[in-house]
Amino acid sequence: MSQLAQASCEALSEGGALASRLDAFVPREAQQRLTRAIADAFDQRDVLIAEAGTGTGKTFAYLVPALLSGLKTIVSTGTRALQDQLYHRDLPRVRDALGVGLKSALLKGRANYLCRYRLEQAKGEPRFTSREQVDQFQRIVAWAGRTHFGDMAELATLPDDSPLLPMVTSTVDNCLGSDCPFWEDCFVVQARQRAQAADLVVVNHHLLLADLALKQEGFGEILPGAQAFVIDEAHQLPELAANFFGEGFGMRPLQELARDCLSECKDVPGALATMQAPVQQLEQTLRDLRLAMDGLPVRGTRERALGKIEVSEGFDNVVDALAALFQCVVGMAEASIGLDACAARARELSTRLSRWLGEDEGEAIPGFEDDEAAAHDSVGDVFWYELTQRGFRCQRTPLDVSAPLRQHREQSRAAWVFTSATLAVGGHFDHYAERLGLEDPPTLLQPSPFDWPQQALCYLPGNLPDPASRDFGRAVIEAVKPVLQASQGRAFLLFASHRALREAAELLRGGPWPLFVQGEAPRALLLQKFRESGNGVLLGAASFREGVDVAGDALSVVVVDKLPFAAPDDPVFEARLDAIRRHGGNPFRDEQLPQAVIALKQGVGRLIRSETDRGVLVLCDPRLLGKSYGRVFLESLPPFARTRRVEDVRAFFAPESVGQREMDLS
Repeated sequence: MSQLAQASCEALSEGGALASRLDAFVPREAQQRLTRAIADAFDQRDVLIAEAGTGTGKTFAYLVPALLSGLKTIVSTGTRALQDQLYHRDLPRVRDALGVGLKSALLKGRANYLCRYRLEQAKGEPRFTSREQVDQFQRIVAWAGRTHFGDMAELATLPDDSPLLPMVTSTVDNCLGSDCPFWEDCFVVQARQRAQAADLVVVNHHLLLADLALKQEGFGEILPGAQAFVIDEAHQLPELAANFFGEGFGMRPLQELARDCLSECKDVPGALATMQAPVQQLEQTLRDLRLAMDGLPVRGTRERALGKIEVSEGFDNVVDALAALFQCVVGMAEASIGLDACAARARELSTRLSRWLGEDEGEAIPGFEDDEAAAHDSVGDVFWYELTQRGFRCQRTPLDVSAPLRQHREQSRAAWVFTSATLAVGGHFDHYAERLGLEDPPTLLQPSPFDWPQQALCYLPGNLPDPASRDFGRAVIEAVKPVLQASQGRAFLLFASHRALREAAELLRGGPWPLFVQGEAPRALLLQKFRESGNGVLLGAASFREGVDVAGDALSVVVVDKLPFAAPDDPVFEARLDAIRRHGGNPFRDEQLPQAVIALKQGVGRLIRSETDRGVLVLCDPRLLGKSYGRVFLESLPPFARTRRVEDVRAFFAPESVGQREMDLS
């Protein structure tokens, strides 16, 4: 055992630094096995893939060796919320307990920081659509005068989807860089300087991948060079990486460009009169294009969209309008740095639009060396679109990101630790390792230390129809109602589709339990009200498989209606399956099944969150027992006691059910 591994295990052991200084800390063998493996990876600058089941304590398991190693470390989390929790709560506790004085920094993407230049530009703008927006803007202005870090998260009352955010924050496209008059006081620059000076930097996956993509294109870097990387919630990385190594544009960035062109004219005499016509033309062609896209599937391939003549003509009109705006703004570019930046943005968006339309498909893919490009092209890209209520987004997504990820990993010469509660399928990491470009890496499968046979029960209702039948949704609710009666609500129902979710909501409405339905209120508010209700029933779809963390009695039942196979109409997923088929693989075995197993494990992980939690998992899909692949799902789950009898569920929730139970699986 290396010195770092020994020191890390001692810190996390009985009588160690954390047990001595943290009141609620309980030493766990599972945590020590994990920290030993992570410390060895740090020590040898190696790779580690580690699945750490719920309750292992993986955050402390990687923070301890990271802080004791003395290596410059970057920790990446799945979301900004987890990033804030790690930096503001977990990291200070571990650092203080260890008594180490290492510098740490929190670094987010630039869109999370106030841009002083754009704030000044927004003052006096006629963009506000309500008195509430005016009041919110005044609060931002007042806060801007006293904030030290410029992190928009400090404004707790500002919604995440506020239309004011893009007005007062910058993007890679609209940032003026060192030409900005506020460069010396830039919050993004200051945050990056703190990260450069820190020993441990906490980022999120979006920022990490943005940094890798910039390096890929030869444009420098966001993050400082590190000696160790810890990727938490690592199951998210392959899908996110595909977006960052791809390329996209959308209706909103084009609209923001048009508005910024007008905004930048106010200090240039005569510019506004010249700019208004091409701006209005671009805005109108975008509205016409979005109207033409009505009737298309919400997500689809480029060919599906351009096959509709009105859509194809609409894109042509946008190309022409964007070219006219570019000609107008480029003629004024020397008049101000803001207009010069708008000209550069118009040129870049025009190039992306042309590439997506296939007008220059012979060009090499930016940022890929010749050998990497050849490997990339052998699998290919998928060009697709997605509609929102008032807009659209068009994307080029590479189907295989293993080559660029492997290239960055090898060039870094750093330790890389990939950890999550859900990485393995049937006890193996082959699927995940392949997507990261890893061949036979060191792995650790650390099961959850909870007493699953005693704390939890898996109920597989009998006599349910085929999941494809029209009566399946109603049958699921009928099977679940006795469970809800036994548990007195306190349940989370996960659905494979929004249609099934809406049907279930109608069938449960008016029942004895408070009902909380995804889409009927903001996510954070729904979860807060669900926790406070004490006996609520929460209904969610795919996006609720993660981030629903409700420990204690408020959540005692998790119901999954169907095995979460990816939707067949996802253009990226379909293209990936076709690529596997063309290369002689089995799409179901190699992609659909592993993806569905990981997704199910995510949902199941909502049930037991602490040593004192108790709960019932209800799996309603009859394919679990009726199909041979059902065994792969069941073997990937924690060691639940299983039953097919609802009487066992009632007994589980009866006051005297804490003792040993015998379950009938017949």
